[in-house]
Amino acid sequence: MILVIDVGNTNITFGVYREKELMTTFRMTTRMERTSDEYGMSIMELLRINNVSREDLEGTIIASVVPNIMHALIGSITRYLGTPPIIVGPGVKTGIKIVTENPREIGPDRIVDAVAAYEIYGGPVLVIDFGTATTYDLVTEDGCFAAGITAPGIRISAKALWEHTAKLPEVEIKKPKSILAQETISSMQAGLVYGQIGQTEYIVGQVKKESGYKNLKTIATGGLDRLISEEAESIDIYNSTLTLDGLRIIYEKNRK
Repeated sequence: MILVIDVGNTNITFGVYREKELMTTFRMTTRMERTSDEYGMSIMELLRINNVSREDLEGTIIASVVPNIMHALIGSITRYLGTPPIIVGPGVKTGIKIVTENPREIGPDRIVDAVAAYEIYGGPVLVIDFGTATTYDLVTEDGCFAAGITAPGIRISAKALWEHTAKLPEVEIKKPKSILAQETISSMQAGLVYGQIGQTEYIVGQVKKESGYKNLKTIATGGLDRLISEEAESIDIYNSTLTLDGLRIIYEKNRK
């Protein structure tokens, strides 16, 4: 079995794979400062609760967009699990070629999603990740990471509303009964949810137009992907474990 770790801006998501089967997942918050021992003890306890023994794990792979926790996290994996993890970054085999102007600017999470989408669904494919930011990444028919679009995520937009306006409250992000809202909460929900749907539909349409890929497959993942995917006609497939699957695939490509 292997342990895959996706370090995002909000949560750290862990997955345990036995070959291609995802056995279990668990999470911890990213923003809390921890020492390597605190990470190690937390991870060991979460593995125990999920009936995974340290002796069953042959290796670990990490993709992170939060550099300042990596020293402690890598130290915890090396000490408590016994093997140094693979870190997704320069020098790691991915199976796709990044042809953007500055490949080093592409976040590891986006590379991992692109690898998974291309390996599982083939190209050309557009990967949409509804995370802290909403990202749209284009992988060509021959496996090149060709372009990426970055927009504020729906949670960032929501937070901006209630933190920068005096009278707007914090609301649950969900689809209201109607876009024709008649009070404040559903008004905000309508703007947030339908605004994200509209953004998705327009960007996907524009990517298809400018790329010339009329047969472009659109794969969605991320925290609020199901909410948007159910409403956006431009999304073909919803895959909540796309990032974890990508980490598994990259681990297998780099296994010695």
